[in-house]
Amino acid sequence: MMNTPIDFDEKLSQVGRRGFLDVPIDPTLDLFDEIERLKKEKNAVVLAHYYQEPDIQDVADYIGDSLGLAQYAEKTDADIIVFAGVHFMAETAKILNPTKKVLLPDLNAGCSLSDSCPPPVFAEFKKQHPGHIVISYVNCSAGIKALSDIICTSSNAKLIVDSLPADQKIIFAPDKNLGAYINKVTGRNMVLWDGACMVHEIFSLEKIIKLKESHPDAKLVAHPECEEPLLKIADFVGSTTQILKFVETDPAQKFIVATETGILHQMQKNAPGKTLIPAPPENNCACNDCPHMKLNTLEKLYLCMKYETPEILMDETLRLQAKRSIDKMMELSAQLGI
Repeated sequence: MMNTPIDFDEKLSQVGRRGFLDVPIDPTLDLFDEIERLKKEKNAVVLAHYYQEPDIQDVADYIGDSLGLAQYAEKTDADIIVFAGVHFMAETAKILNPTKKVLLPDLNAGCSLSDSCPPPVFAEFKKQHPGHIVISYVNCSAGIKALSDIICTSSNAKLIVDSLPADQKIIFAPDKNLGAYINKVTGRNMVLWDGACMVHEIFSLEKIIKLKESHPDAKLVAHPECEEPLLKIADFVGSTTQILKFVETDPAQKFIVATETGILHQMQKNAPGKTLIPAPPENNCACNDCPHMKLNTLEKLYLCMKYETPEILMDETLRLQAKRSIDKMMELSAQLGI
């Protein structure tokens, strides 16, 4: 029985709707070698978030958190940026690099936090608070960035807020947990948009307390997107990069890690002799994965680079409006030495 020839033009026309679900890959290919070949051939760079699967992290040219990825994207001289992350991250790369081709292995890799803040609704919310400036966490859409005065990340949010006059009224969006944490550590009373990250909100406090009792020598490290009761019992609260550095340098030998489990891959590389325990969620799983981040796979990354699609495209007016708030973050970060 003969195989029907593949019509790749037809397949590629489906990518925007369905991703590379049915495009076949030669099983004899070494995808790591092929991706390295495509990088050189196309002058492409692969940027990956810490929450990506280990294979993608291992093939990436740069691995980082939201701030590091934004800074790297701004300075790269590559012609093609392949962003192994979620949609708002690739959007940020396009905002900073309008003349470069920005690719995302799976266009369906969204973000529950970003989705919790629709721009039209937020625009009305903003009108209800005149005299306030808007600081938005980078985990938001280009539309929200365009409505913001300053973008921040979990690693620079406190310093950016502290740099503003004490009497400056602020709206913080879209993450209420990060905003509440920044209010607490800065003494501010920012108005908070009611948004949250599904990954960081489903940790089970009860299970984590039991885990701490079972491992009294373990330190609990948590991302500030987690809810306040968990942050209260944490030994360290910080951004993805800050958590990595803490685990690497702290003398403790055992850690309970309350953030997306993708971080454990680099964490184990940086601290090979230490025991890492993923904090359990409320469901029956033993660890907490972001379903959006995990939509990207090594196979999709290879096909994305080979066919140079799906590509992130953006209206120029929107791009310029969104870029202002990112530029302000970059400017403040440079001034503050972040």
